[in-house]
Amino acid sequence: MPNRKNNAVAIIPARGGSKRIPRKNIKDFFGKPLIAYSIEVALKSNLFDKVIVSTDDEEIATVAKKHGAEVPFLRPKELSDDFTGTDDVVNHAIKYLTDNGLHYTYCCTIYATAPLLKKEFLIEGLDKLKNSTATYSFSATSMPFPIQRTFKIDEEGRSEMFTPEHYNTRSQDLEEAYHDAGQFYWEKIQNKSNDIMFGKDSIPIILPRQLVQDIDTLEDWKYAETMYQLINKIK
Repeated sequence: MPNRKNNAVAIIPARGGSKRIPRKNIKDFFGKPLIAYSIEVALKSNLFDKVIVSTDDEEIATVAKKHGAEVPFLRPKELSDDFTGTDDVVNHAIKYLTDNGLHYTYCCTIYATAPLLKKEFLIEGLDKLKNSTATYSFSATSMPFPIQRTFKIDEEGRSEMFTPEHYNTRSQDLEEAYHDAGQFYWEKIQNKSNDIMFGKDSIPIILPRQLVQDIDTLEDWKYAETMYQLINKIK
């Protein structure tokens, strides 16, 4: 039985059909499958009664179990295509647990593509959520350039600022902006919110920019490898 220390469950979505980087979730990343980093940081954080991987893929399930996660079900095919959102996957996992008599107060969705994630940010996310009336906390980081100075390119190939009124505004006078870091998302399961994740019911947990890298393309993968090498001083 769970020790119920935090009454929390981690859910790591990992489908088998990644296209831009085939078999991405179990592709070797410095000697371990990529998903192993998310599983291991969740286990090392000591926050969770269970660390569960939701996958439709037998090989991913085997790898996940080898590295300490539980895979109590294989995700149905209708929740494993390119159009299924993370919310649907997590809700399916929570329903499975509930139907089997396991009820949790907190759930943390951790992406399988987060080899730079540190346990202290997971801990901070839960601590801040526990001590607030918020429904969510999630990983975020600051934008590297003022968004008020950004522009788009029109159909004729010409530039057009989104906020031209800030063309002459000094960067230091512009409000700092942040974006989703794509690593983890805590929620109070029973607290329903009508707001979006990045709204008033959420607490952003700010990560240093050097620990944030989406891994969607091979270019992203190589950049993540470079950052991992620098952080861990690997030659």
